[in-house]
Amino acid sequence: MDAGDNNRVVVFDTTLRDGEQAPGCSMTLNEKLRVANSLKELNVDVIEAGFPAASPGDFEAVKAIASSIEGPTICGLARCNEKDIDHAWNAVSNARKARIHVFVATSEIHRQHKLQMAKEEIIRSAVDSVAYAKSLCDDIEFSPEDASRTELDYLAEVVEAVIKAGATTVNIPDTVGYAVPGEFSNVFKYLVANVYGIEKIRLSAHCHDDLGLAVANSLAAVQSGARQVECTINGIGERAGNCSLEEVVMAIKTREEAFGLYTNVDTRRLYPTSRIVANVTGMHTPRNKAIVGDNAFAHEAGIHQHGMLQNRATYEIMRPEDVGLSRSNLVLGKHSGRHAFRERVEQLGFTLNDSELNRCFEEFKHLADRKKDMYDADIEAVIMNVDVGKAGPWLIENLQIKAGTGKAAEAELTLIHADGFKNTEMAKGDGPVAATFQAIEAITQIELELKNFEVRGVTVGDDAQGEVTVTVEYNGQSFRGHAVSTDIVESAAIAYLEVINRIERRQNSSKTVNNPE
Repeated sequence: MDAGDNNRVVVFDTTLRDGEQAPGCSMTLNEKLRVANSLKELNVDVIEAGFPAASPGDFEAVKAIASSIEGPTICGLARCNEKDIDHAWNAVSNARKARIHVFVATSEIHRQHKLQMAKEEIIRSAVDSVAYAKSLCDDIEFSPEDASRTELDYLAEVVEAVIKAGATTVNIPDTVGYAVPGEFSNVFKYLVANVYGIEKIRLSAHCHDDLGLAVANSLAAVQSGARQVECTINGIGERAGNCSLEEVVMAIKTREEAFGLYTNVDTRRLYPTSRIVANVTGMHTPRNKAIVGDNAFAHEAGIHQHGMLQNRATYEIMRPEDVGLSRSNLVLGKHSGRHAFRERVEQLGFTLNDSELNRCFEEFKHLADRKKDMYDADIEAVIMNVDVGKAGPWLIENLQIKAGTGKAAEAELTLIHADGFKNTEMAKGDGPVAATFQAIEAITQIELELKNFEVRGVTVGDDAQGEVTVTVEYNGQSFRGHAVSTDIVESAAIAYLEVINRIERRQNSSKTVNNPE
């Protein structure tokens, strides 16, 4: 590692790999590309785009990101075997800057119960895999899985061996979120003091949040020699999640005098990126979430408000503008022009091309006709949902609801299919949403098992938009759909139909592959 880089912390984002492994967070290819573009705008250093050997879909997604995203290093994960490494290299090889990330478990509990391998076998596997990956790609990262529960002398032996084999980054994972900050700090201090050649590589930290210590452990690692932090947007990830990117980045920035370090992240993009990931995954950010939660810069206590009026630094250690969060309330209305809309979109931290801006502006105008007051959150919702429900093949032409106290709700629904035919169905249910779902299934002939139904108010007021997220199961596989509308039933219908459209498109794609013309 160059001495000139010693004060910079490399931000390695694994939202698309480890983050996507959280239950219900799976993304389509287009959603992954959308997140990857947002991470590029955020100016992260490395995007771990996926685990190419895990599935054909993962391979294609990593390959698409590597081929289209310029700027960050694009990384693919691989186990310590040549087949996985070949998959990873074939997926990332088109990237301007490519990295292969190989891993094998090293802790005693993993050696005995998962791998059933001796210490020497694991070292041999790690060395051979790093050397093979190095023959394909210059930038190689190695992770000893469950490093925080690995014997320090053995961990040092493994790290020294992979450095000799050609690793350029060595990541120390707290895989199960077991470590505490002082303990994790000592791991890095020990490696720095006892591993020959460690000054030639970059040490990295990858922490999980099972005890709520992922950010604290990552910062402890940084203070003890780590110069890469592996994290996810909103801290999403397996079990309790990963180290939160926005929290660790803003801690380093806000407490510069404590760390003496910096990152290259454009922090003004943190809030919009957080919203995009929350929207794509359906994992809504808690109101009290640090940095990007709705309450992060809210002040209700009278004494706090008085202090803020005198000097905002009394109760704010960061400016909301620094994370891309606007202070404004009411913004635009139905008479606002395209130029004002574009300016507000840019102020909110979103980048749209002309075609996207036109679609969003048209949707904004339609929404402004239905809503009395328009807020920043309404504009965000338009940007992130403008194409939802419009990709087909099924589209809603008309939806009528009848509901009353003590009576079953009735839904009359008309759907149009891309093939040109349309159908109308009436259905009854325990409520208007249930009746609507019954009608959709009757027309499309696709039955789903509803697992979760969430409604969230985008803004405030009687005419506020409602964001509906549905999680369903079909043929043993989980799917998620979401939509926004001032009409909750309409929003639910669009979200449910989005899932059915995704299933039908996938089925049609599979037929095309299996029966080429």
